[in-house]
Amino acid sequence: MPETVRTGGCQCGAVRFRIRGALGRPSICHCRMCQKQFGGFFGPLVTVKGETEWPRDAPTYFRSSVNIERGFCQRCGTPLTYRHPGGLEIAIGAFDDRSDLAPQIQVNYAARIPWVETIFDQPVHEDTDYYARQEGIVSFQHPDHETDSWPVHGLKL
Repeated sequence: MPETVRTGGCQCGAVRFRIRGALGRPSICHCRMCQKQFGGFFGPLVTVKGETEWPRDAPTYFRSSVNIERGFCQRCGTPLTYRHPGGLEIAIGAFDDRSDLAPQIQVNYAARIPWVETIFDQPVHEDTDYYARQEGIVSFQHPDHETDSWPVHGLKL
C-alpha cells in the first residue's frame, strides 16, 4: 500500500510542509485565540499523526498561552499551525488538497460568535468574473502544488 503524502504551505510559498502518514480528525475551534490567529470566525485545523517535514522555511512561532504555540509564515503572515503538548495541528486551508478535510467536530462551541451559524444563509454574490475584471490584479500566490523553486521571475519575498 503506498504511503500517504500530503503537501501544503503558506500563501507566498516560503513555508511548505509535507506530511507522511495519516491525518487525524479535522475540526473547527471557536475559541478567541483561534479567532485572532486566523482573523476569522473560527480556526479550521486538522491533527497531524504522521511525520511532518518543512522542505523550505519552517513556521515562526508565537506562544499564545502557557503551552500553546501558533505557527505562521514570517514573510506573508499566513497562519499555519497550532502546536500543543499533545502534538501538532495544521490549518486546513493551508493544504494543497483540502477536499477531504471537512470538519468533523466543533471545539469550544460555547465561545462561538452567535451569528456564525447563519452566515451561509446570506445572499450569494454570483458574479463569477468579479475579480477577473479588476484592473492590474496579478497574483503572487504560490500554486496549490509542489514547485522546484519559488518565487518565480524575480519576485522578492
